[in-house]
Amino acid sequence: MKFKFNTPLTEGKIIKRNSQFTLNVEINDNIEKVHCPTTGRIGNIDLKNVAGLLSKSDNPKRKTKYTLEAISVSNLNRKDKTWIGINQIASNKYIELFLENHLLDGMLPEYSEIKREVSLGKSKLDFLVGSTYLEVKTPLQTLQIEYDTDIKTKKVSSFSSTDRFIKHINELADSLESNEKAILLNTFQYDNPGYEILNPSTNYIEVSENVDRCIEKGLEIWQVNMKIDHQGVELLKYWNTTSNFRKIK
Repeated sequence: MKFKFNTPLTEGKIIKRNSQFTLNVEINDNIEKVHCPTTGRIGNIDLKNVAGLLSKSDNPKRKTKYTLEAISVSNLNRKDKTWIGINQIASNKYIELFLENHLLDGMLPEYSEIKREVSLGKSKLDFLVGSTYLEVKTPLQTLQIEYDTDIKTKKVSSFSSTDRFIKHINELADSLESNEKAILLNTFQYDNPGYEILNPSTNYIEVSENVDRCIEKGLEIWQVNMKIDHQGVELLKYWNTTSNFRKIK
């Protein structure tokens, strides 16, 4: 089962990142201003001269025709490039398709109903699948994948914006008082070998303590790996990573 794009993605070369929201990308010898769907950094990659996959919008009211969906960690001249999906919002569309087709049944109790954007306490969580709350995250601060020789990197600072994450996992864990199950789902639009915190945040101890508390209350942490290409996105594998996070101190 594959999530298929309405039209194949267009390949281009990133010239520079203008801001959190836009990049200049060379497409068929023309320079286009392109929407960047993630406002944060993408690993430690210097995006200049990196290949990208772009979706095109037919909406005449949009300021940019294209959206960057993926970048490559392969040299520009390689034909069989390795792609990393960077559209974090789109992860929910892919997960919804997998849920609708029961491709993640090993993770969930039997269900017949899927609800999107469900309120829980003061938070709005991504899914309620049967009686299981599901919050989807797509980490991009660290890329656990080998880069080709032409990919340039830059020094990055530790991530510190963790308040929203802490609030969400606590709401998830607290939901277990009246619901069967709650899952934090780390999704990767590439074949990540197993999510690790390689560059701890400035709030690392606080985050670690909250993760431990939530796991004690019954929160499960799972990982989903996907593969993105010009045609669409497919599920590679998924597994329970809760025990790995219990080791974080």
